[in-house]
Amino acid sequence: MRHILIIGAGKSTGVLVDYLVSKSVEYDLHLTIADKQLSSAQNLAGNNERTTAIELDIFKPEPRRRQVKEADIVISMLPARYHIEVARDCIEFEKNMVTASYVSKEMQELDQQARDNNLIFMNEIGVDPGIDHMSAMQVIDRIRDQGGRMLLFESFTGGLVAPQDDNNLWNYKFTWNPRNVVTAGQGGAAKFIQEGKYKYIPYHRLFRRTEFLDVEGYGRFEAYANRNSLKYREVYGLEDIETLYRGTMRRVGYSKAWNMFVQLGMTDDTYTMDGSDQMSYRDFINSFLPYSPTDSVELKLRHELRIDQDDIMWEKLLELDIFNPNKIVGITDATPAQILQKILEDKWTLQSREKDMIVMYHKFGYEINGQTHQIDSTMVCKGDGNRQTAMAKTVGLPVAIAALRILNGEIKEYGVQIPIKSSIYKPILEELEEYGIRFRESETKYLGYNDLNL
Repeated sequence: MRHILIIGAGKSTGVLVDYLVSKSVEYDLHLTIADKQLSSAQNLAGNNERTTAIELDIFKPEPRRRQVKEADIVISMLPARYHIEVARDCIEFEKNMVTASYVSKEMQELDQQARDNNLIFMNEIGVDPGIDHMSAMQVIDRIRDQGGRMLLFESFTGGLVAPQDDNNLWNYKFTWNPRNVVTAGQGGAAKFIQEGKYKYIPYHRLFRRTEFLDVEGYGRFEAYANRNSLKYREVYGLEDIETLYRGTMRRVGYSKAWNMFVQLGMTDDTYTMDGSDQMSYRDFINSFLPYSPTDSVELKLRHELRIDQDDIMWEKLLELDIFNPNKIVGITDATPAQILQKILEDKWTLQSREKDMIVMYHKFGYEINGQTHQIDSTMVCKGDGNRQTAMAKTVGLPVAIAALRILNGEIKEYGVQIPIKSSIYKPILEELEEYGIRFRESETKYLGYNDLNL
């Protein structure tokens, strides 16, 4: 029996476990699900004879190393910053490894050791990064095989609430890590290339520079720029491309409203606020506004943001109950971003019966035989509720499929990898279609980049 060690029993691990359990008899698998909270691992393992749940603290080297040594392959579903310790164990005990996270500098430094030991360290095999890489490279490779020259590549992904549960004015609820939403875009200007010119969007302007996207059957969305769109220019082989832009999708109107928090400084994560444990939501808002002996917090905020009482922006703020003097933050030494997250979680937490959806949109502009073309490729995946969320499916399934293919010797590219080679992405994308994760393409004449929003 072949042993798969899964470390981390988080939100996307359930779908991963379900897939591998469904294949366990056919491929002679046994799954050990390890988590610091034993109950979380037990919840995923159930009573299946092909699964074992264990308590594992990854900061305790000996138990961690023992589990890695006994495994045939290791899947790390830990937060990205913790993968490296597991990866070093995998080098020592010559075990293949799979993660959904971006390749860190420390992970990349293990590339040669992995190659020397004929090991595969597959990273960025979730949804974004992951399905975005595979689906993009499938079209790019097809264009190149036909003799085409890439002119434009844009890629957008959004984790959103499904239409039937889209019932607040922000058209948004947390479907993944709330902290990443609150701090999105920080740490440097967004960088991309447009018509051969480098473009930069500083954080304080990020949410006012958006592009509109229409997805058939789902209406209009907007997208704001990711921090560095150019990091995959070399990886994708697009060094000479004229336009390259990657962004995050939201429903129209979200970015303009979110920008209110940015301009007030409420998304700042660099300092802590005194007395935050006893601070009310109303006190938090007032902390960012000028002193006035007569004006209310509401009036000061409207003046500061220059919005009227009948403005939809004002209605969105009221919906969050941010002026409530009786709701207490209750977090010691909290940053503004942490407090804002707490406030938003009150209203934006996806309830057990509510469903999420993942939306992905690629644009490819290319030239072939003197004529220009554009391919628009879209994917919408809806969750089924509870642990079968769209986010869990689009992260867990590609991780599971890749892990099983590595275990079966069907992926043979050694070293620190991401899924950009056809031998990797083609069979994975084909299998994902069996689970409803498929792309729809349409082709038109490419007229050049004329979107004035950017």
